[in-house]
Amino acid sequence: MTVRILLVDDSVYMRRRIASALPDASYEVVAEAPNGADAVRKYKQHADAIDVVLMDIVMAQANGIKATAAIKQLDQSVRIVMCTSVGQRAKMKLAARAGADGYLVKPFTDEDIVDAIDQVHA
Repeated sequence: MTVRILLVDDSVYMRRRIASALPDASYEVVAEAPNGADAVRKYKQHADAIDVVLMDIVMAQANGIKATAAIKQLDQSVRIVMCTSVGQRAKMKLAARAGADGYLVKPFTDEDIVDAIDQVHA
């Protein structure tokens, strides 16, 4: 079964880095967004095709916490993994309150990415 992913990060490099870490056809990036506002729009467009959202916390135009809350209002069943930097504990607490299901701390390995997806999608 393929895990279908919405990848949200304001860094093109980071979106490419995460996408390239997905090991095989059982993980598919269905859509990407450069900010939280676009993430909500993309989720609305592709809701039936998304299982997991990988969401950066710190972004312009609706940060990841606001976008997480908005997406969870649309669909409580979607799983959201927050991507954050070391030392962002307060923001992670806010993300959890907004509905985040898991987290991924930068810097991370390819294995960390897959593990974070698998933990929320199992």
